[in-house]
Amino acid sequence: MHAATLDNRLKPIRVVLADDHRMMREGLRALLRSLNNVEVVAEAGDAREALTAVKNHQPDILVTDIGMKGLNGLETTARVTKEYPHVRVIILSIHGQEEYIWQALRAGAAGYVLKDSDTSELELAITSVARGEMYLTPAVSKRVIENYLRSPDGCTDSSDTLTPRHREILQLIAEGNTTKKIATILNLSVKTIETHRTQLMERLDIHEVAGLVRYAIRHHLVDSER
Repeated sequence: MHAATLDNRLKPIRVVLADDHRMMREGLRALLRSLNNVEVVAEAGDAREALTAVKNHQPDILVTDIGMKGLNGLETTARVTKEYPHVRVIILSIHGQEEYIWQALRAGAAGYVLKDSDTSELELAITSVARGEMYLTPAVSKRVIENYLRSPDGCTDSSDTLTPRHREILQLIAEGNTTKKIATILNLSVKTIETHRTQLMERLDIHEVAGLVRYAIRHHLVDSER
């Protein structure tokens, strides 16, 4: 029994790393590989690659950027935690506002770390999350997690009425993709995309693309600085 427990402790924490900025990803990879008991089993340059990597490698943890094109880190987190509940997610972000952290927690994230944090903080986040704990960067107010634990279903907004597919298409529209290109990206017919787009506009009561773009930026489905 003791030997089995010891063996489990010695097993490296298997991590998939996802970030669509190559230089950032390379830096994170070098950092993670320098840590004791951490193994980077795969990398991804976008969310779809991340989902494939999680499926193929079944890691302990997915470390993902919050803002990626096509499918952002929040949507990726929601899919991973639903489809692979044993995989825990740590979100890396430049945003320290409570609203972002609330959305990450509601998507199922187990950790939230600011990108300008010290190296030791990411290591602490990984080891904490691997133990089954929740980790929030110290720069974030303790009030966030206290409020979340009291009312995890609070802080709702109109985006909650959208399906994951609606949010995915909304993000792609806001990123400037045409209906035809979205159909190609999602491997769906143009007619299906048009149907989803119509449903999306009806649910949000927004009937022009500019309004959808503003909505997506306001609800952090896309980054206005990207």
